[in-house]
Order: sequence, then structure tokens, then C-alpha cells
Amino acid sequence: MTASILRIAFALLAAVSLSGCITSDDPGPSGDGGDAVQPFPTNYRSEIPLFLRSYLNNPVGLRDAAMAEPVQRPVGGKVRFVSCVRFTLPSGKPQDLAIVHVNGRLDRVVGNFQELCAGVVTAPFPELEKLSR
Repeated sequence: MTASILRIAFALLAAVSLSGCITSDDPGPSGDGGDAVQPFPTNYRSEIPLFLRSYLNNPVGLRDAAMAEPVQRPVGGKVRFVSCVRFTLPSGKPQDLAIVHVNGRLDRVVGNFQELCAGVVTAPFPELEKLSR
């Protein structure tokens, strides 16, 4: 009986030690591209309006929309392409977004627009002003 308890304890110890591998914060190459060189997000002009259509509660009536070409910036210790987008909400409140691309695809919005988008040159992005529900 003692041997079976030792086997169970060993199995639990092994499971606990391996669970750290499964819940790692660094998804590596199979998750977000790891530290690999990231491809340029070629479809960013079509992905961003589609994303913002669901990201914003009401995308109708955006004004003064502008966007910069994606640029490489350090995000979370890894170099990623970032698209910088600006627009004015119908309420008149300006909105600035830094959108991160991973493996050539839109991944998420991050909060540090001022840092990530410093020095970018924006151009009109009328596709955002035409969004509907």
C-alpha cells in the first residue's frame, strides 16, 4: 500500500512540474511568432476596418480618420509591426489606437499609443469614416 501511495505522489509531482510548461507566458514560435522575424502585415488596410467595426460600440460617424503605415516597434520585449490609427468619435472625442500585428495578422490593441506611435506620419484613412454597424 505504501508503494502505491508513493507512485501516486510521484505522478502528482510530475504533473505539477509539467503544468508550468503548459501555462508559460511565452507562447514561443507556435503561438505569436516568438522572437522570429515578423512578416509585414500586407492586409492591414482591410483588417483594421473589420476589426474596428466590432471593437467600437458604434462605429458609425467616425471623422478625421488617419493611419500610419505599420512600423516595427518593441512590444512586450519582442519586435512587432504596429499600426497607428487616429479618428474622432461622433461625440467629438479623439481616439488614438496602437494595433499590434503578429505573424502578419492583426492581433490586438495596446494602450501605449504615445510611445509606440511617436514620430509616425499619418495619412487619411477614409475607409474608417464609412463604417456601419
